[in-house]
Amino acid sequence: MQLPPNSFKRNLHAGRVQFGLWSTLASSYAVEIVAGSGFDWLLIDMEHSPTEVDTLLPQLQAVAPYPTHPIVRLPSNDMVVVKRVLDIGVQTLLVPHVSTAEEARDVVAFTRYPPTGVRGVGGTTRATRFGRIKEYATRAHEEICVLPMVETIEGMDNIEAICAVEGIDGVFIGPGDLSAAMGKPGGTGHPEVLAAIEEGMDRIRRAGRAAGYMSTVETDVRRMVAAGALFCGVGMDASLLARAADALSSKFKS
Repeated sequence: MQLPPNSFKRNLHAGRVQFGLWSTLASSYAVEIVAGSGFDWLLIDMEHSPTEVDTLLPQLQAVAPYPTHPIVRLPSNDMVVVKRVLDIGVQTLLVPHVSTAEEARDVVAFTRYPPTGVRGVGGTTRATRFGRIKEYATRAHEEICVLPMVETIEGMDNIEAICAVEGIDGVFIGPGDLSAAMGKPGGTGHPEVLAAIEEGMDRIRRAGRAAGYMSTVETDVRRMVAAGALFCGVGMDASLLARAADALSSKFKS
C-alpha cells in the first residue's frame, strides 16, 4: 500500500491558490455536509471548538470520501498532541501562536521521526493504514505539511526567520489575535490591521513560503490573494448556520 499524496501541499508548492472553510461545530455529520461543497480544503479546529482527538477521528472519516483536503488546527504547539494527530492520519497541521524561529523548529521536529526530529514511533496506526504502508517511517515527512500561525507582534517581526526554517511549508497570519495584539481587539477589518497583514503576505511570498489568511469578508480575501496569499479560509460552518438561521427567522418574525 502506498503513502497517500498530500494534494494540498503539492498545490501550495506549485503556487496554486486554494480556498477553504473553517469547521468548528465538532460534528462529523456537519463536516460531511460541508465536505461536499467543493472547497479545496476544510479546516477542523481543535483550538476554538470542543473537538478533541477522539472526536477528531470521526470528522476525518467523514471527509475521507471527498476530494476536500482536511487540515487540523492544533490546540497548541505540543509534541504529544502533534504525535497523536499525525498517528490518526492527519497530513496538514495549522499550529497556533508561533512567534519565533525556535518555536517553528519545534513544530517541524514534532512531525519528524528521529534522527531528524522527535516524533514517537507507533507502527500500527491509522496513518500507516494499520501497518500496511511499509515505507511510512522513512517517507511520512514528504507528505506532511507544516503551517505555523503568526498571531503576535513578535511573530510579525520574525516572519522571515520563521519562513527560513527547513520543513515549514507556509505561514498563516491570524487576523483575530493579531488585531488584539495591535490594540484593536475585534478589529480584523481595521485599516492598520489589514495593512499589516497585507505586508506580511508579501513578506512570506518573498521568503519563498506559501501565505495563508482567513476572513469572511470577500473584499479582504481578494486583497490578500492579490498580495500573495495561496490558502485562504473564506467562511466558517458555525457562522454560516447562525446567519442563515437569523435570516430565516427574521423573514417571519418581522
